[in-house]
Amino acid sequence: MPQEPGPNIDLPRLRAHHRQMLRIRAFEERAVKALQDGLIRGAIHSSIGQEAVAAGIVSNLRPDDILLSTHRGHGHTLVKGAGAVPMMRELFGRAGGCCDGKGGSMHIADFGVGMLGANGVVAANIPIAAGAAHAIKLQGGDRIVCCIFGDGATNRGPFLEGLNWAKLFQLPVLFVCEDNVYAAMTRTAEMSAGAGPVARAESLGLPSVAVDGNDVLALDEAARDFAARIRGGAGPHFILARTYRLAGHTAADPAAYRPEGEVEERAKADPIAQTRALLAGAGVAESDLDADSTAAEAEMDEALAAARQTDYPALARTFEDVQDVGDPRRDAF
Repeated sequence: MPQEPGPNIDLPRLRAHHRQMLRIRAFEERAVKALQDGLIRGAIHSSIGQEAVAAGIVSNLRPDDILLSTHRGHGHTLVKGAGAVPMMRELFGRAGGCCDGKGGSMHIADFGVGMLGANGVVAANIPIAAGAAHAIKLQGGDRIVCCIFGDGATNRGPFLEGLNWAKLFQLPVLFVCEDNVYAAMTRTAEMSAGAGPVARAESLGLPSVAVDGNDVLALDEAARDFAARIRGGAGPHFILARTYRLAGHTAADPAAYRPEGEVEERAKADPIAQTRALLAGAGVAESDLDADSTAAEAEMDEALAAARQTDYPALARTFEDVQDVGDPRRDAF
């Protein structure tokens, strides 16, 4: 359950978190519908039900900090500051997308806001984060890296490699495991030995904490504390955010592998509904909360319309931004 609104609650900040979660859900609902309508090719991995992690964690990053995300990274990218229109264009494969339509949903990047990239390979962003953090340490200053990955990543080699390297060199990186119970279509707990991700991180010496990933106040508090420590030179830290995705692994996944009634039960902890209840309980008018929801819906309707009306990139630009390694027929041997 989320924290109760106390006398010192920062209502403007909590409401800002709520607005961000509304934006994320509105964006993803439209992306899923566009995929179902045949307007988007490829896969869409939505984070519906997990929006508090993006809002609570990423809001504690500065514009010059670095973020790395997963194939389920729309929300993280929006909160980091990427525009909804270029993001939607990217999903549509259109000109003017974050990566000019070449990356799609799973590989969104926007260096202008410090979003180093989403990654379609599970756990692949972890060693990249360690590398980025090592570069920052060599450069000096107090920038940090935030690396968000799913629970399935903790059973892959890059998890150990990345955390080990980061701790060995005391790198400025915040690792966040967004534990949504399932690694694709497999319940992660059934494939994980030992005491879990927190114990694994602690075994390498990383200060770690497990947080209710549907409680945006708890996430905000943990991320703010850890980010300040990391900026002060305390090395890498680890947050386990326990949440739940209310949709399937992809937009085409009916999630028939989940027990009957599980989604309905877990939906009672919907982070958006919980945050709205906190705000209403703290005195924010329902009409104001409705207005926030309407604004998010309107913003993402406009982003959807803009993407649909944008042309595909010109064929002549196909090989722009692609590394040229020469003619393999001539240079391979």
